[in-house]
Amino acid sequence: MENYTYNPKSSKAEEFIHDGEIQDTLAYAEANKNNIELIDQIIAKAKERKGLSHREASVLLACENEEKNQEIFELAQQIKKDFYGNRIVMFAPLYLSDYCVNGCVYCPYHYQNKNITRKKLTQEEIRKEVIALQDMGHKRLALEAGEDPINNPIEYIVESIKTIYSIKHKNGAIRRVNVNIAATTVENYKKLKDAEIGTYILFQETYHKESYLKLHPTGPKHDYAYHTEAHDRAMQAGIDDVGFGVLFGLEMYKYEFAALLMHAEHMEAVFGVGPHTISVPRIKHADDIDPDAFDNSISDDIFAKICACIRVAVPYTGMIVSTRESPEVREKVIKLGVSQLSGGSRTSVGGYCEEERPHDTEQFDVSDQRTLDEVVNWLMTAGYIPSFCTACYREGRTGDRFMSLCKNGQIQNCCHPNALMTLKEYLEDYAEAGTKEIGEKLIEKEIDNIPKEKVRDIVRERLIKIANGERDFRF
Repeated sequence: MENYTYNPKSSKAEEFIHDGEIQDTLAYAEANKNNIELIDQIIAKAKERKGLSHREASVLLACENEEKNQEIFELAQQIKKDFYGNRIVMFAPLYLSDYCVNGCVYCPYHYQNKNITRKKLTQEEIRKEVIALQDMGHKRLALEAGEDPINNPIEYIVESIKTIYSIKHKNGAIRRVNVNIAATTVENYKKLKDAEIGTYILFQETYHKESYLKLHPTGPKHDYAYHTEAHDRAMQAGIDDVGFGVLFGLEMYKYEFAALLMHAEHMEAVFGVGPHTISVPRIKHADDIDPDAFDNSISDDIFAKICACIRVAVPYTGMIVSTRESPEVREKVIKLGVSQLSGGSRTSVGGYCEEERPHDTEQFDVSDQRTLDEVVNWLMTAGYIPSFCTACYREGRTGDRFMSLCKNGQIQNCCHPNALMTLKEYLEDYAEAGTKEIGEKLIEKEIDNIPKEKVRDIVRERLIKIANGERDFRF
């Protein structure tokens, strides 16, 4: 076995995600899980809103003292409120193709699965899907595709992005396309950058190398280092918004948590900016996949604690939770730090055009089957502002420029008004009557929470213009 040393600045996966450092971290966390003095010190540091190291955050995750756990939850709620306000950014996944050459044992798209229908959307089909998504009210998409150099080459992905951006149906427009495709080369990432993608998202699935190799026995994804170093290559290609995630349930959650934060520290150390988003999917039932086969599944309570600890450890990073989670769980974790939600999602290839939810190409079962309007209504009733805003990305506020906006607490003067204006667009163009009524009251109430008077006045003017048919205002 090669000798690796822990080095957050290293370009080698096994050095910035160092197994020995993770094991030492877990042992340290276990030894200090009831060390109230140390836990108090870490909570005090977290209150400074500058983040925590993977080791400090692991102690909080391991903490067994109920009183202290309550403090962690309250702090997570406060940090979420301070940096993100009560906005929740809305998006939808769009699966382009389920052709895949990998043998990942937890994913129904693995090449040996003969039960699943293989399908790849044509540009015309993509057009129809996008119109259906626009007619729901979506402005932000996450593109998904299996890894298959013949069926899903980078040219196909780039062409699909161009198609998506070109469609303007009624008042609809997809203003940001995030891309979740397999690890690729710097050259290919440059092509995605030139296609004006938003965030490049790639889930690690598991950081535990031995488990990773077993779970990905065949195909290009088997190469642990190439996969783990993908975000570095994306950054080198000029994509400065990248997203991480692990699939909780494949490996011990404490291991994954420490590694996830080490990955964020690595990005910060090398590129001066951590991940734009962290996703927290849990393994769920799907065709040919039984989650019980993976014996590391985690309870809702542990899941909520992971979300809270991520929020206090990386206060400026967006957090995404998918429709894999039930409405109840989603409600719980929104309070604790989640800032982005999908709504009305279909996890099959296509399917937005169809009335009935298709199941033959689903990547996983969807627990939250509500329509986008139902999700928007639910969020507003709970006092959140569903945001369809994409302004930062189009104004060039990405990477460290977005982070400085967040760190300076300027989100309330920028993202908050943008959220209200894009919500107003949604209410005018797509909302059911009951949803519209709730939304109008919410907007009226929330205008007063914009700190700068000048900004408040501009928002009021623009809301009238939106009601009169004008679109796409932004700060």
